[in-house]
Amino acid sequence: MGMEEKLQRLEAMREEAALGGGEDRVAAQHAKGKLSARERLDLLLDEDSFVELDRFVTHRATAFGLEDRKVLGDGVVTGYGAIHGRLVYVFSQDFTVFGGSLSETHAEKIVKVQELALKNGAPVVGLNDSGGARIQEGVASLGGYADIFLRNTLASGVIPQISLILGPCAGGAVYSPAITDFVYMVRGTSYMFVTGPNVVKTVTHEDIDMEGLGGADVHAGTSGVAHFAHDSEPEALDAVRELFKYVPQNNTEAPPRGPATDPTDRREESLLEIVPDNPNRPYDMRRVIEAVVDDGVFQEVHAGFAQNILVGFAHLGGHSVGIVANQPNVLAGVLDIDSATKGARFVRFCDAFNVPLVVLEDVPGFLPGVGQEHGGIIRHGAKLLYAFSEATVPKVTVITRKAYGGAYDVMNSKHIRGDLNLAWPTAEIAVMGPKGAVEILFRKEIAEAEDSEAATEERIEEYRERFAHPYIAASRGFLDDVIDPRETRPRLVSALDMLVRKRDQNPVKKHGNIPL
Repeated sequence: MGMEEKLQRLEAMREEAALGGGEDRVAAQHAKGKLSARERLDLLLDEDSFVELDRFVTHRATAFGLEDRKVLGDGVVTGYGAIHGRLVYVFSQDFTVFGGSLSETHAEKIVKVQELALKNGAPVVGLNDSGGARIQEGVASLGGYADIFLRNTLASGVIPQISLILGPCAGGAVYSPAITDFVYMVRGTSYMFVTGPNVVKTVTHEDIDMEGLGGADVHAGTSGVAHFAHDSEPEALDAVRELFKYVPQNNTEAPPRGPATDPTDRREESLLEIVPDNPNRPYDMRRVIEAVVDDGVFQEVHAGFAQNILVGFAHLGGHSVGIVANQPNVLAGVLDIDSATKGARFVRFCDAFNVPLVVLEDVPGFLPGVGQEHGGIIRHGAKLLYAFSEATVPKVTVITRKAYGGAYDVMNSKHIRGDLNLAWPTAEIAVMGPKGAVEILFRKEIAEAEDSEAATEERIEEYRERFAHPYIAASRGFLDDVIDPRETRPRLVSALDMLVRKRDQNPVKKHGNIPL
């Protein structure tokens, strides 16, 4: 066979690999509102940047009818490409080939990409669309999952790992995305669960469908497993591209800078009107964030989960930053089990990947109640405290209003290595709110007063005058400055510029024991 014939054979095999399970099965994907494995990569990566690896791999099964059913690529497309010109490694499971099921060789292809990514310091993006382990291969398939889980764990905190769930993801398959940094899901077509609806009904007699058990909104709003939920695959893939505007290649590099077209000295008059005069009235902390960050662009993470705390990415004076902010519009911005866990995971991601932290604080404390105490608020609240204490990236806090009790300590206070701690004149820093403090301090006096309500109000006003302001904390150096709210953006940009060469480290150890 001459060179021309060999090249023709190569081209024919490439075309065969590109077809996956065939045109009919690709059409069935489209009918479900889903894209093919390769179409997804085309939308995710920069144009013409994808380089495929292992396209000729086939499975090794020799029983149950698979020995004569071999498809090039074995149900997963792997390789590397670029997002915004920066290297990323990818794998995209192909549901048209054996339902995207994971075989020994399918797993080996994914592991090869993971190891290349770790060796070369570049992110991994996994596009999951699989029926699970390939039953015909038994323990070899299960071993393949474990091989992937190990690489996920070893790469954690070293390179960013992103998972898109673009179809079913069930059983053991869910644990690889669960270890990765961010999980994206699509409404109506993607599902995650350890056991499916039929098993749930058999074991617990609960009748529920796939969407209700493990759909995008369930995981983005109730379980917190998914960080993002989108209405379509193109929207989800584009959102991943947006994320990479803030995320570095690996843990040794700085995150990418933004365009910095928004003036760094911009004063924002609207900030004078956002916080109500009445300290018990709510307001939307997103308005503060959007008024302060570059061009008002805030990429929120976990938007539907634990909405009493906001986390997400933005640029400030061109600096990529991670923002953690209490949300007075939801549960008055209290910290509870879910919000503490949500905040802690985000803080640890930012610290692992050199993303400075900006904290906007208005927190009345931790949520009281039997459910919270029995659910482990002590343990879960400690996660956020641990995460901020452990973090060595630049950390800047602005207290806009309330900073009460232990929550004041937890939200990146000066005492846990906050680098620059600022407050607005509206800040109230105290052990507890005026009403609760007065009811404890003057309980006997109020009980004996002729007009207990008037006596309470008088003592509350006295308490406010003495404690419900930022100046005692500032006099002790616990605040570095009290600022005009309009100065917030310039002061934050200045702080980030000042801290750009910050050096800090923790005691040498194998790893800490965060309260999980």
